[in-house]
Amino acid sequence: MARKKKKEIFRYDCTLTGETYKTTKKAKHPEELISVAAYYELNPDKDDRPEHVKKNLEETNE
Repeated sequence: MARKKKKEIFRYDCTLTGETYKTTKKAKHPEELISVAAYYELNPDKDDRPEHVKKNLEETNE
């Protein structure tokens, strides 16, 4: 039986929101990482999420 490889988990903090998230790939420039929420906050014109998603996020932030 073959052994499973353990994936290494990397944890990073968003530089704007302080939110911690994890990934299985190492970032080349971790000091430049931001969360998806922070990206959309900085670029509202590029926010292409459906309206119901935006509404749910607003309700949970209140």
